[in-house]
Amino acid sequence: MKKKYGVALAAMAGLATAEAAEPAVAYPKAFRSDVVDEYFGEKVADPYRWMENDNSDETAAWVEAERALTSEYLDRIPFRKAMRDRLRSMADYEKIGAPFKKDGKYYYFYNSGLQNQSVLYQANRPGERGRVFLDPNKLSDDGTVALQGISFSEDGKYLAYTISRSGSDWVEIYVMDVATGSLIPDHIQWAKFSGASWYKDGFFYSAYDATESEDGSVYSTKNENHKVYYHRIGTPQSSDRLVYENPDEPLRFYQGVAEEKENVLFLIEAGAGNGNGLYVRNLSDDASGFKCVNDSQDVACSPIAVYDGKIYIVTNRQAPKGKLVVADVAAPDVWKEVLPETNDVLSSASIIDGKLVAVYDKDASNHAYVYTLEGKLLHEVKLPTIGTVSFTGEAREKDAYFSFTSFTYPSTVYRYDIDKNESEVYSRPAIDFNPDDFVTEQVFFTSKDGTRVPMTLTYRKGLERNGRNPLWIYGYGGFNITLYPGYSYHRIYLLNQGFIYAQVNLRGGNEYGEEWHLAGTKMQKQNVFDDFIAAAEWLVDNDYTNRELIVAEGGSNGGLLVGACVNQRPDLYRVAFPRVGVMDMLRYHKFTIGWNWAPDYGTSADSKEMFEYLKAYSPLHNIKNDGTRYPAILVTTADHDDRVVPAHSFKYAATLQASNTGDRPKYIRIDSKAGHGAGKPMEKVIEEMSDIYSFAFYNLGITPKED
Repeated sequence: MKKKYGVALAAMAGLATAEAAEPAVAYPKAFRSDVVDEYFGEKVADPYRWMENDNSDETAAWVEAERALTSEYLDRIPFRKAMRDRLRSMADYEKIGAPFKKDGKYYYFYNSGLQNQSVLYQANRPGERGRVFLDPNKLSDDGTVALQGISFSEDGKYLAYTISRSGSDWVEIYVMDVATGSLIPDHIQWAKFSGASWYKDGFFYSAYDATESEDGSVYSTKNENHKVYYHRIGTPQSSDRLVYENPDEPLRFYQGVAEEKENVLFLIEAGAGNGNGLYVRNLSDDASGFKCVNDSQDVACSPIAVYDGKIYIVTNRQAPKGKLVVADVAAPDVWKEVLPETNDVLSSASIIDGKLVAVYDKDASNHAYVYTLEGKLLHEVKLPTIGTVSFTGEAREKDAYFSFTSFTYPSTVYRYDIDKNESEVYSRPAIDFNPDDFVTEQVFFTSKDGTRVPMTLTYRKGLERNGRNPLWIYGYGGFNITLYPGYSYHRIYLLNQGFIYAQVNLRGGNEYGEEWHLAGTKMQKQNVFDDFIAAAEWLVDNDYTNRELIVAEGGSNGGLLVGACVNQRPDLYRVAFPRVGVMDMLRYHKFTIGWNWAPDYGTSADSKEMFEYLKAYSPLHNIKNDGTRYPAILVTTADHDDRVVPAHSFKYAATLQASNTGDRPKYIRIDSKAGHGAGKPMEKVIEEMSDIYSFAFYNLGITPKED
C-alpha cells in the first residue's frame, strides 16, 4: 500500500517558522582588494575583482574551500540521499521524441530512462525501434559531451553533428558517413552559436578565431568578430572559405543558413538590438550579392521556409505581437501580409505538406492552426489541454507529428493528419502517476504599477488555502522569452510533497508580444522585480502560503531576478536559489557574449542615468550589511559556464558571506565539468536537483514523506 502524499511541517501551523539552531558558519576567507572603478564621477569598489580570473591559484583555492564547505553542509541533511534516490526513480521512464524523415529513413531520439544523453535511432518506418545511429553517451565516460544539433546533407550521404564539452557554448562539428556510420576526417573547432547548414558538397557554419587568452582561459574571454565560413567535405578547416565578416561591428552574431533546394543563402545578423538583420543571396548566381530583407536590429525577422521561390517570414515589424509575410527571393524587401497581427502572439510557424502551421500564444499557452499558403484558415488543431506544442514535418512531405506537454502532462508525441485534422497518440511515457490528482489554475494579479500579470499555479487536488502550504515560485522575465507549461519529474516530486508550484509570466518575456518585452528592459527593468514581488504578496494575501514557506528560484536572467528581489524584499522568502545568475550589472558586458544582453539591460557605460539605474538593482552591489535577515541562499554555478561566467556567482557569494545578513546559511554550489545548463547529463541533473531540494526542505523545516 502506498503511503499518503504530504509533508511533515515542523509542528504544522505556525511552528514551521521555528528554526533548528545552526552553528555559526566560518565561511572561507576571501581577501578584499583595493580595486575601485569610476563611473561618471562615482567611485565603486570591486574588492573581489580577482575572482574574475578563474584560472588563478587564489580563485582555485577559494573555489575548493567553498566546495568543501557546501558539501559538508549538504552531507548532514539526513534525507538528502533518500531524496536523490526517489528523484532518480522518478526520472527513470522512457522518453521518445517525434520521428523525422530523411532520404527514406526515419530518425528519432530515445532515452531508456536514466541515460545521460538521449540516443539517435534510425528506423525504416515510424513506430519501429530500429537501430542505434548515434549514441552521444559513447563520446565520453561521464556523459559530459552533449549532442547539440544534427544536420543531414540534402542527398542523405552525410550527417554533420555538433557537440559541446562540459556544458560550454563552444562547439565542435563532426561529419559521419551515413551508409557506414563511421566518421570522416572533417572536424570543425572554435564554432559558437552555430550548427552546420548544408549546401551541395559542404556546409556553412559560424566561428570565432581561436580564443586562447594570455592566462589560458577560454571560458571568460570576450568573444568578438563572429564569422561565417563554408567548409567543403574532404578539406581541412584551415582551407575553409570565409563567406562573411564585418570587422566594423565586432559585437554581433552572424549565421549563414542555406536552403539548398531553392539555391538560397540567408545571412542573419544579430546582437545590436532586440531583433535581427536578414539578408538573402541567390546561390545559383555566383555574381549575386546579398539583398536586404530587413536591416533593422530592432525588428525580429525570422525566415521559416523558402517555397517555390517565395520566402515566408515571421516578423514583428509594425506588429508587436507578430505576423507572417511572404516575399519573392528576387525582391525580398517587398512584403505581402499572409497572417496579419492578432490579439494573440504569433510564436512560431512552419510549412508542412504545403500548408502553414502557426502556433499562437494566449495567456502563455499554445494554440495551433492550419492555413493555406495564402493565409486562409483551414482548421484549429485540437490539443489535449492547456499546454505547449511543437510540430515536426517537412514542407513537401505528408508526415506530420506534434509533441505536447503541460505541468501535469508528460511530453507525448501525436501523429497528425494535416488534411483530416485528426491526431492519434504515437508515443506516451509510461509513468506511475495520475494527472487527475493535480490541479492547474491560471490566476492574474496586479503589479505595483497596476499592470495585470498572469501566473500559473499547480498543486495536488484537495489542497486547502489555509496559508500553511509550502510554495515554490519561479520566474525569468527577460529577452523576449515566454515561460510555457511543461512537465518535469522533479516538479511532480514537489507537488507530491504538498508544495504549490507557481510560475510567473513576468514582463520582459514575450507572453504578450514586444510591448510586454520592452516593458521589462533597460530603465523599466524594475517592473520585472515588482511583478515577481507582487506575485508572492498576492499568494500570501490569498492564503495559499505564508512568507516563512516561500522558496524563490530563477536561472540566468532569472538568477538576476532572484538576487535583486532578495535584496529588495528579504522578508518575503524563506529560501532562495539564484542559479547561474547575472549578478554584476556593472561589468556583465565585459565577458564572453555578455555584450549581447545590452539591448535588454543597457550598460554602465551608456550614460550616467543608465549606470545609476543598473547600480540601484545590481544583486552584487545591493546586498545589505546591517543585520537584515536574509533567506537561506544556495547560489549555483559551474566551472564551464561561458554564458554567464562563474565570476558573477563567485563575487556575489563572497559578498553575501562577508555581509551581516542574519543567521540563515549562505552557500554556493560550484559544479564541475558543467556549464550554463544545456546538455547537462541526467545524473548531474538529478544530483543538482536533490541538493537544491534537500537544502530547501531542510531550511523550511520540512521532512519529506515517502510516496
